[in-house]
Amino acid sequence: QAVIREQLQESHGLCEYAVYVQALIFRLEGKIQESLELFQTCSILNPRSADNLKQVARSLFLLGKHKAAIEVYNEAAKLDEKDWEISHNLGVCYMYLKHFNKAQDQLNTALELNRHDLTYMMLGKIHLLEGETDKAIEVYKKAVEFSPENTELLTRLGLLYLQLGDYQRAFEHLGNALTYDPGNYKATLAAGSMMQAHGDFEVALSKYKAVAGAVPESPPLWNNIGMCFYGKKKYVAAISCLKRANYLAPFDWKILYNLGLVHLTMQQYASAFHFLSAAISFKPRMGELYMLLAVALTNLDDAENAKRSYEQAAALDRSNPLINLNYAVLLYNQGDKKGALCQYQEMERKVNALKESSTPDFDPEKMVEVAQKMGIALQAGESLLWTKPPKETKAKQKAAGSGKSSSTQQPLGSNQALGQAMSSAAGYGKTMQLPTGAGAAAPPAKAPSLPLEPESGSETSPEETSAPTEAEEGRKEKHQSQEAEE
Repeated sequence: QAVIREQLQESHGLCEYAVYVQALIFRLEGKIQESLELFQTCSILNPRSADNLKQVARSLFLLGKHKAAIEVYNEAAKLDEKDWEISHNLGVCYMYLKHFNKAQDQLNTALELNRHDLTYMMLGKIHLLEGETDKAIEVYKKAVEFSPENTELLTRLGLLYLQLGDYQRAFEHLGNALTYDPGNYKATLAAGSMMQAHGDFEVALSKYKAVAGAVPESPPLWNNIGMCFYGKKKYVAAISCLKRANYLAPFDWKILYNLGLVHLTMQQYASAFHFLSAAISFKPRMGELYMLLAVALTNLDDAENAKRSYEQAAALDRSNPLINLNYAVLLYNQGDKKGALCQYQEMERKVNALKESSTPDFDPEKMVEVAQKMGIALQAGESLLWTKPPKETKAKQKAAGSGKSSSTQQPLGSNQALGQAMSSAAGYGKTMQLPTGAGAAAPPAKAPSLPLEPESGSETSPEETSAPTEAEEGRKEKHQSQEAEE
């Protein structure tokens, strides 16, 4: 800087290069406004320089003045029409202004002029912001073909395949990322989540242990560790880890969801109500949250508000038959057989619709016994053809069900993206009382599923069915022994 000052004194401030370098130094020091003024001086000294205009636009962009930056970049483009950097930066500015079509046009122009990893990443990000996961995957695939050793691209592509439930391709790309960079904690965390989704909790925990050394304050890491302990039925340890995740990310609805889930499993209904209510405040359009809230309210002897929660859940989620089944159980226990029959028939309609359309998002084995006995209690069992699926079919359905995912991703930064990508939610088995002869076995808790990111799409479905009176005592004894072990 002393040399620059000397040069500027000798030239009376007219040395363009000295002013340019001083402006770069100011920018590196975080003095963006001062750098903007010096770059503007450079553009006055040499108005035909596209590079000077690019630097002015860059400083405007860093100050958050995206419209002004676009105007300057357009002026620079008139001086140099073949500069890919101008098109790329225009695309980024349009993206922040949410003019996604213009942003895509500029980024595609940049790729035609010169292919760069960064441009591919920004184009994929825009597709994800618009909810176009398939187009984002195509962009990242082209990027990986162009730059096969870029671990950031490989990890992003692996996470998208993980979101779609394509574990084979997800494993392939995440494995390649770890081959080139064994210390890539994002890929390691994703690999651990895949193992967790398939019930390999010990292997997943070993992966998370490696990640903890790199990012010990990661909310998704502690969330997933907590759900591993949940899968191992170590509920006290699960709550401890989930509360640490909640401390690190108090506004993450998935963590609150999981805390509510674990407290329900431990029959701590007031705590479950607290966390589920908080989750609903951040995710008010998710029907499953209202269903679980209704379970907590039922056990807190607030049947009226439980009914309202079930009605809200059914209005928000028109495809989940578990909501109607549980609502039918509540109505039956309240003596409203007509209302229970109505909900039961609606449940069967949803089940048939899911069977016709695609693989069900629930495990029929977990519902069938409750449905059979509710049908008998409502004298509707003969007309409703509930039969247990054969073993081979059950295995296929479980394999298919393990690939469920949720898509809510704002890919605006690796940590934020990973945080939402790797937050896991588990299925839930809950005891409810049916009259004599109308009970069913409680299902074991499912392995955690894997929601991925932008905040629009299907959510992971918690599962809840009724349990028999005979099984309840054995389950309580097992739970008490588990608490003693903890």
